[in-house]
Amino acid sequence: MTGTRLSSGERELLLHLLELPTAGLLEGEGEPRLWDAQHAYADVARRLGFGVVHHAAADPAELTDDQVPLAVRRAVADDPGFLAVQPSLVLALGPALPQADTVMFNVHLDTVAGLEPAGFDGERFTGRGAIDAKGPAVALLAGVRAALEADPGLAVGTRVLIQAVSGEEGGAMGVFGTRPLIRRGWYGRLNLFCEPTGMRLLPRSTAAMTACVRVDGDDAIDDRPAAGHNATVLLGHLAGRLAARLPERAGGGQVCVAGLHTGHLHNRVYGTGRLLLNCSYPDSAAGRALAGHLEREVAEGLREFTETYATHRDLARTAADAGVITRVEWHKRGLPALAPVADPWATDLLERGAGLTRWPADEPAFTCDALWAAGLPGAYTAVLGPGDLGRNHAHAAGEFADLSDLEAFAGAVSGILVRFAARHRAATGGKRQ
Repeated sequence: MTGTRLSSGERELLLHLLELPTAGLLEGEGEPRLWDAQHAYADVARRLGFGVVHHAAADPAELTDDQVPLAVRRAVADDPGFLAVQPSLVLALGPALPQADTVMFNVHLDTVAGLEPAGFDGERFTGRGAIDAKGPAVALLAGVRAALEADPGLAVGTRVLIQAVSGEEGGAMGVFGTRPLIRRGWYGRLNLFCEPTGMRLLPRSTAAMTACVRVDGDDAIDDRPAAGHNATVLLGHLAGRLAARLPERAGGGQVCVAGLHTGHLHNRVYGTGRLLLNCSYPDSAAGRALAGHLEREVAEGLREFTETYATHRDLARTAADAGVITRVEWHKRGLPALAPVADPWATDLLERGAGLTRWPADEPAFTCDALWAAGLPGAYTAVLGPGDLGRNHAHAAGEFADLSDLEAFAGAVSGILVRFAARHRAATGGKRQ
């Protein structure tokens, strides 16, 4: 693969995007400037010949089903402006063509919270979104530019779509960004989701579900701890059991025993509390099985707690009522997962043709918006992008993207598009279908 240099204008665009706060509302950091970011992105794309075919917020009517995370449903119901400030953009290059002649790239312009100073020292971009995923978004445009320079007639028989979405971060899972766009048919024969993979082709994406173990009991004063329900001890007991036993049932996914909260003060017994668990899974069957294991482990943990503390001086009431005051509430469940598919055409184009290396089969995948492309007929979907989520400090302090990595990604995009167009012309004798 040969790299493609980012132009001065593309570097300026990336710095501008890095300076704009675009953390989604679920990240809890004020109103995002996603409209501004998408307008700036579209302005540069227009110079390449792209047109805007969609730029709008999702319709609240599309966000009422069980796949929509509880946090999103609540936010849409409670805040009329929630969706209005988190739009998504679709850009199109070339005439309206069949899916078979279309390549789609998806990239998200929303970020996690924690805006950091934007900078570029000549070799490295820094700032929130540098690698996840504003840097890849700009490198994508550079790659399209290079492809058009190498093949000026590329857009005659090939349509290129770019989805620049919101709602990827914050646990939104793409339900008001990518999902509505896919459902409207804005995808192609080849669909690439631009996330950091170290330039390895990842043809799968896990999905995730979030369970909240709730205790809703009675508080007590610290002088009479036996009078109330001790949610702290009960949830601590369940957290330890789930952390020890649930991962072995993950079936190719991951289990994160996450936040536990009951209270902040030392002079009371808290009778209410919440324990959060986030669980990923590689396919829907594994997700259903893992959800069942989780619920059974909670039930077994409650029985164990009742037996262990039935006669305890301070915990007897909690033990007696544990099964009544505790329940599992699903905040996110039933999302699809992208499983790898055998596609000789895609293997020939991307691996043998473009020289991409496949993500190792024994290395866990991660969750991203590519899950919404699961099962699309006549389509091949993969995740591809520069950098590494951990090494480049995505979602953490000090996020960065090296210019060399962005330019390598731009070169890969260019090569993929040129080969896609050339193979199409070869297959059709140089004529548009």
